[in-house]
Amino acid sequence: MNLPNKLTMFRMILVPIMVIIPFFGIDGRFLGIPIEWLIIDFIFIIASLTDKLDGYLARKNNQVTAFGKFLDPLADKILVLSAMVMLVEMEKLPAWIPIIVLAREFMVSGYRLVAVEKGGKVIAASKWGKLKTVTQMIAIILAFLDLNAFGECFFGGLQRGDLVLNFIVTIMMIVQTVATIFSGLDYMKGAKKLIND
Repeated sequence: MNLPNKLTMFRMILVPIMVIIPFFGIDGRFLGIPIEWLIIDFIFIIASLTDKLDGYLARKNNQVTAFGKFLDPLADKILVLSAMVMLVEMEKLPAWIPIIVLAREFMVSGYRLVAVEKGGKVIAASKWGKLKTVTQMIAIILAFLDLNAFGECFFGGLQRGDLVLNFIVTIMMIVQTVATIFSGLDYMKGAKKLIND
């Protein structure tokens, strides 16, 4: 197994570690933020960095493999959706956001199966897909640092610092959701053409 694939496996291993952190009941705060949230966020950041690194190394060293092509996007989906479900459980995020992300991922996975069946045609990530990835990661990282729930900035009563962070998280979550929908539609256009062909 080459280094990029090892990094992908490492990312998948970090997910259950991230998920079980709340079970340890870690008390205390740092800068007003629960330490447990900071640990989860740190693990998520490390996992997100391995996503960029494994793709870069695979292309640079010509180590792109079928195993990597299969596992890398799967590891990304598991990481993002696990983090979002945790945010829902923490009452920081409404459930409809990860539901949209999950629906898009099912559609894209279905499209890829059809693409392989029809001869391996896979459309490249669109500008919407790239926007989705960037805003998704930033939104999740900041959401773990936000003491307030999604959208509370619009209802008043927050201190200035809390207001700014909550506003950024809320806007980023909305942008990534819109980008998720449009990138999914791009894939569906490709799927329709592929099926018609």
